[in-house]
Amino acid sequence: MKEFSSILRKLLPGALLAATGLTASSVQAQNADHKTAIGVNVSHMQYQGNAGGDFFQGNWPLRVGGGGHITRYLSPSFDLSLLGNYQNYRFVAARRPNPQFTSKTGMIDLGLKLKLSSLIGESFPIQPYLMGGGGVFLASSTGSYETILPNGQTGPGTNQYFQNDIQALEVFGLAGIRFRLSPAIGLDVQASQHYPFTDKIDNIGTPDNKLHDRFLVYSAGLTVAFGKPKDTDMDGVPDRKDKCPDTPAGVKVDETGCPIDTDGDGVADYQDKCPDVKGLAALQGCPDADGDGVADADDKCPNTPAGVRVDASGCPLDADGDGVADYLDKCPDTPAGTKVDANGCPLDRDGDGVPDYMDRCPDRAGPASNKGCPEMKAEDKKVLNEATKYINFDFNKATLKASSYGKLQQMVQIMNDYPDYSLSIAGHTDSKGADDYNLRLSYERAASARAYMLSKGIPADRIEARGYGETKPIADNATAAGQALNRRVDFDPFLTGETNAAEVKYGAAPTIAEVKAEGKKLPGKKTTGTGAPRSRKAPMKKAPMRKK
Repeated sequence: MKEFSSILRKLLPGALLAATGLTASSVQAQNADHKTAIGVNVSHMQYQGNAGGDFFQGNWPLRVGGGGHITRYLSPSFDLSLLGNYQNYRFVAARRPNPQFTSKTGMIDLGLKLKLSSLIGESFPIQPYLMGGGGVFLASSTGSYETILPNGQTGPGTNQYFQNDIQALEVFGLAGIRFRLSPAIGLDVQASQHYPFTDKIDNIGTPDNKLHDRFLVYSAGLTVAFGKPKDTDMDGVPDRKDKCPDTPAGVKVDETGCPIDTDGDGVADYQDKCPDVKGLAALQGCPDADGDGVADADDKCPNTPAGVRVDASGCPLDADGDGVADYLDKCPDTPAGTKVDANGCPLDRDGDGVPDYMDRCPDRAGPASNKGCPEMKAEDKKVLNEATKYINFDFNKATLKASSYGKLQQMVQIMNDYPDYSLSIAGHTDSKGADDYNLRLSYERAASARAYMLSKGIPADRIEARGYGETKPIADNATAAGQALNRRVDFDPFLTGETNAAEVKYGAAPTIAEVKAEGKKLPGKKTTGTGAPRSRKAPMKKAPMRKK
């Protein structure tokens, strides 16, 4: 027993140093992730038995003992503890027969702890608990007591001395409170009562052989837990508490192991492009004030009305690209490049119902049937259609007769009255003579009429002269009357930009300008004169002996 006491006294200080030397990185409050804890304590013991007792009394001097424990976490409600305690205790009774003893006492017990933290939570700062169990009681007890003589007297030589080395089983009950000083350290304050199965501590028995010796131990000490919990995603929150166990490496998490979400919008900061402002998950956590599906930071039109379709920049769609958003555009299919009004409809400057982009005459009203241009009056059309009857040339020449000027002047006025029209002048001959000669003559007569009108200020690009020779007769060349009708110059108006009227009637034929521009000579022999008034006359040459 002496050897046990010596060993226990040596081991307890070392255990205390080992416990307090654990680093914060390896210790935590004991729980499912840190299942093993060790603790050390200082203690004070009181006795109650056949010799009397000092339970719940302030017995001085205070004798301090020490102990320790190793505890294993079983569940949120239970722990299993191996406890040890060593105490030097002295008791002196105040009544006869004046028993007294000194006991060097050691207790080694295995106890099951009931943790009330299961009701209040493991993180609560005050953790009450109860424990019960049993173990081994070891003691070396030395003492004396007076022997009472038959006459009830005591005297010199009546003291009886004893020394008992005790090894016995015991049971105990314990109540304690743990104060959580930090996640790593707890302060335990507890009281336990031990019932050893022996009556040799005070060496006083009773006739009934009942065991009356017991001890009350008060203790206070520090407990630390250690171990490494399973933390799959290495975020510092053990898997047992981790509500987001697959958090990517390096992401900051809260106490539940889930990524920090500063603005509380449901999008973790590491995925949130706008971590300080509530936003939408679909926009990576960024806000969308107008609800158009484009984040405010990228939205060039952040105040788009609700329900309006937008493009990638957040601006209302403008399918036809006319600058008017579709939701305001009353003409959403305007061709590209068309100028529009505030409603997105093509401009119609002259208000004739024909939009400018389709209007050949955007500044003068006209019906759609005439492509937005004013229609030529019937009497003016008649003048042009019948002009061929009044345009005459010198015999076998392209020189205009003076009688033609009045009608030509009348046509000049019509061209001035209708600035959106062009004029086709087409020359024709009868079938007499060589084909190439007739073709040249027809060209030059048409050109002669054109030259007259140009001299009166009509722009050159509004008059086209063509020659068809004898290829487009309107009557039978077998008769003189038919030949007379075939010798003609037609004047046909057409809207500028449209197909030449003569080409529509007769097919394609090169214009005088086109032939000259290509550097080609006109077919046939050169005829005389241009037909322009007061122009110089070409030298007279002998013409073929036939009337034209």
